Amino acid sequence: MNSELKKERDISVFWFRRDLRLEDNTGLVEALRSGFPVLPVFIFDTNILEELPADDPRVTFIYRQLQKIHGKLAAAGSGLRVFRGDPVQVWKHMLSRYRIKEVYVNKDYEPYAMDRDRAVADLLEGHGIRFRPFKDQVIFEEGEVLKQDGSPYTVFTPYKRKWLETFRERPSLSVTGEAVTGFLPGSGSLPGLEAMGFQPSAIHVRPYDLSRIRDYPQVRDLPAEDATSHLSPHLRFGTISIRKVIAGLAPSDEVFLSELIWREFFMQILFHFPKVVNQNFQPKYNGIHWKNDPVDYRRWCEGRTGYPMVDAGMRQLNATGTMHNRVRMVTASFLCKHLLVDWRMGEAYFASRLLDYELSSNNGNWQWAAGTGCDAAPYFRIFNPAEQQKRFDPELEYVRKWIPEYGTPDYPDPMIDHKFARERTLSAYKKGIESYLPGG
Repeated sequence: MNSELKKERDISVFWFRRDLRLEDNTGLVEALRSGFPVLPVFIFDTNILEELPADDPRVTFIYRQLQKIHGKLAAAGSGLRVFRGDPVQVWKHMLSRYRIKEVYVNKDYEPYAMDRDRAVADLLEGHGIRFRPFKDQVIFEEGEVLKQDGSPYTVFTPYKRKWLETFRERPSLSVTGEAVTGFLPGSGSLPGLEAMGFQPSAIHVRPYDLSRIRDYPQVRDLPAEDATSHLSPHLRFGTISIRKVIAGLAPSDEVFLSELIWREFFMQILFHFPKVVNQNFQPKYNGIHWKNDPVDYRRWCEGRTGYPMVDAGMRQLNATGTMHNRVRMVTASFLCKHLLVDWRMGEAYFASRLLDYELSSNNGNWQWAAGTGCDAAPYFRIFNPAEQQKRFDPELEYVRKWIPEYGTPDYPDPMIDHKFARERTLSAYKKGIESYLPGG
């Protein structure tokens, strides 16, 4: 960044977070309307990064997106400023270098992000600087789809009904174009990935393909088809806006729209009930005695359970950072309800691997699979992984792709009998519920 521009003029700052695009970016559009030249910044947050390996594929993906944004801005005579550190300390540094009048962001609804934003907002306001957050990553945020009494929904179907009703009452979605003008002049250069302490990952995020949405209802449960849109990591990191996705849906795409509404349902659950981060949504399950056998857990992580659908899914996850949604349900159910391993351990493993990891959805879906969450599968619903394989991968295409030794002596026998596991789980859950009840 040109040194002569520092402290010489009033500016606004737009802080990129999980909105890595110049197109249809609400907070960015508002910043460019501020009347001040806009300095765009991104902070690699060490509070998060310290828990990740240097070659985490999500970090590589973020960096590649920042390169694209910087390249477009540089072509227009500006550029992106990238920092690495604790956000509050980075903002203190920026306050010493720039005459900042306003800071624009898009809201993030996760507990850590809200705490971070409060700390940054307090710092800025102490210097007379406005911190201006905007809704961007959702159609409806926490206070917009509520029951008549103002309380949040905890069951999906009525939430979806109200969501759709509210959506029909609003004007048509407005999608803004790409913004490359109105930024602070002086492009500078983007620091290299390695210079910031990262290493390129061999795992890549695939481009999204919205044309695949048309076939979603027919192929959504068939993992061998590899016919999904690959949209989820792009929504997670905001390389496409939710408004653009929904604006492009046809009336026949209601099944896909329902999945997007699930995303917002879990987001508002996390906002209203932050305890779910590490507690059961339904306290009656707090008394479950999880077995948590480390050998069982390791075999599940490595895809060596002897149940092909489970093992194929875990190997796909380990190799690519992705897993088909149907298989996610099967693998999660197997860990909790066959091996009696606490859902929090499975959630943590998925969090470390999934390219589309999002706290609200990961947590909500794991608690759904374990039966401990809001609107969850009942505890006595236990997937039979062998039957799931016969139904959704009858020709073993998916299984053979990820388990080359399948059908040979090198592939292990099932590590646990399904009937035995089912009866053991039913007993453990019943005892857990009884211990929670008064007199238990």
